[in-house]
Amino acid sequence: MAQKKRVAVIGGGFSGIAAAKAFAERGHDVHGLERSRDFGGVWEPSRSYPDCRSQSAKDLYCFTDHSYPEKVPEWPAAPDVHAYIHSYADKHDVARLFRLGTKVEAMERRADGQPGWTLTLIKEGDDKESASKEDFDFVSVATGQFSEKNVPTHPGEGDFTAQGGATMHSSDYTDPSIIRGKRVVVLGGSKSALDIAVNAASNGAKSVTIVYRKNVWRLPYFIGGINFKHLLYMRAQEEQFDGWLPSPVGRALRLLLKPLIWFNFRGLEAVLTLQLGLKKHNMVPSEPIEDTVSCSIGVVTPGFFEALDDGTIKAVQGSIERYEEGAAVLSNGDTVPCDVAVMATGWKQGIPFLPAEAQHKLVDDDGVHRLYRFAVNPDLPDLGFVGFNSSFCTVLSAELVANWLVRFADGQLGNQATTDEMNANIDKMQQWRREERPVAKEYGGLCVAPFHFRHFDELLKDIGATKQHRANPLVELFVRPNTAAYGEFLASAPQYRAV
Repeated sequence: MAQKKRVAVIGGGFSGIAAAKAFAERGHDVHGLERSRDFGGVWEPSRSYPDCRSQSAKDLYCFTDHSYPEKVPEWPAAPDVHAYIHSYADKHDVARLFRLGTKVEAMERRADGQPGWTLTLIKEGDDKESASKEDFDFVSVATGQFSEKNVPTHPGEGDFTAQGGATMHSSDYTDPSIIRGKRVVVLGGSKSALDIAVNAASNGAKSVTIVYRKNVWRLPYFIGGINFKHLLYMRAQEEQFDGWLPSPVGRALRLLLKPLIWFNFRGLEAVLTLQLGLKKHNMVPSEPIEDTVSCSIGVVTPGFFEALDDGTIKAVQGSIERYEEGAAVLSNGDTVPCDVAVMATGWKQGIPFLPAEAQHKLVDDDGVHRLYRFAVNPDLPDLGFVGFNSSFCTVLSAELVANWLVRFADGQLGNQATTDEMNANIDKMQQWRREERPVAKEYGGLCVAPFHFRHFDELLKDIGATKQHRANPLVELFVRPNTAAYGEFLASAPQYRAV
């Protein structure tokens, strides 16, 4: 029988809401803690740049029991996603569990010797002297992949801004009027960089230059006229990659089918190169696409390559070395006119409130996290992570992990691994990331893409779901994940309530 716990959920985005709902459904006393004044995480309006859209289609970017309104476009805009988060929270009465405007300043093991953690909390507007301390039996960290801005600085930046120039992180680019008539430089090659470059070019910027580090494979929403979710989000495609901990049968099949797999990926590269005009823009990646697919692969912003064709946007491979008056000097020696520099350089996965000793146990020296099932570290009891399993199906991933985590905390998993078993699994996963698939070290080793089905299979098996696949094997093999189906799979697991 599971014992009722006082649970802290840190973060109020998709992952935090999933965790709060999962723990509350099992009868726990849940306290959600969100530092901003609204739900949404990266989708909270103050953090969203204009024209920001989901990279995933709406049927892959939702919870199992709640769809987007039919009027929402297939790739929802930021306001659509923000509204969806609120509608889900309202549907399940999750808002009552959260304290908004409450920051977790620090956490430490409980001084009374009981299991759990003591959190130091500061309400918005208060100083550290007014902080309060509260004890919790279990803590779920749901701050996700995008908690702290990654903002590089460059020599000459102080003089550049003093002379009227401006630098900002992509999340601070919230009003296009600031670039009207300006010469804009966007640093970065991610989807956000392309989005902002296109937005600036279409909103009156005098010139737009995107400066990116390396050529990478990018996916248009439609590849050869086919929605890319029908081509890439399927188990049959996933099985062509060298996944973690493969079975002997799996290894044998991939070896047998190696020529066909090679031909499949070369064909995909050829289509992308032709469709996007990568050769004429000197943007053909040097690495095979099957070796580089991860959470960092970007979706092409509509209009970006068209803007390169007509010269509205200029793309330069390199980085910013320093600033001069009215210009950015690049690593390749070019000097680019610049009045506004936008750092589309992403986010850092910071957990500043976690004690240094715990940080050392959680993250290896090369920055790769030690997490079993992307959710728990066996050396950090009474602590779990939701939303750290970055993927192309972020919301579904968070919901499944949240349901796994509450059962883990309650000792109710059908497959409850021992500490030794978890550490052995983590060690094998770390070896796979470092030796067999180096790209898997990106995002702190927390990206599950392109192995969604494998990840979901492990979670459902652990949970004890009696139903884990769709009835039609061809559908299961060649059709993208279905969120409603995963809701049925979760419902097939043993149910219980903590008392």
